[in-house]
Amino acid sequence: MTSTEQLTGERADLLQTLRRHRWFLLHTVDGLTDEQAATRTTVSELCLGGLIKHVAGVEERWMRFAVGGAEAMQREEIDWAGQFRMVQGDTLAGLVERFRQVADQTDELVATLDLDAAHPLPQAPWFEPGASWTVRRVLLHLIAETSQHAGHADILREAIDGAKTMG
Repeated sequence: MTSTEQLTGERADLLQTLRRHRWFLLHTVDGLTDEQAATRTTVSELCLGGLIKHVAGVEERWMRFAVGGAEAMQREEIDWAGQFRMVQGDTLAGLVERFRQVADQTDELVATLDLDAAHPLPQAPWFEPGASWTVRRVLLHLIAETSQHAGHADILREAIDGAKTMG
């Protein structure tokens, strides 16, 4: 039994909710080819493989923040445009595997981190200057981010082949 299987209370609720929204996102790409996963069905840069890549990257960066603050979060450059599309060498299977690895790492951290521990946010125009987030707030943000992008993915998938995550 892993440490995440023994969680109760708030930690269990947060993790169960995050896992549920991850499942929606992964379910949406189930059965697609690499070509379908790379297809842009709107005027945006979004494609299903890109959404998987983006959500994995966001989760990984925010969990680095939860452990080590803004400096840890920003230690790698972000390809802002490329994170939303599949590039040469990307496969849907590879992106899903990375997504699952990041999720497993997060799940293990949720079992050990102090939910009240806080770090100042990185300086960015979208953050209030001087604000800090707790680990709990980071997890709530990841739930919202994953849920929002699962909805985006559902729209993109329906445009590809009519399949819907729910319904």
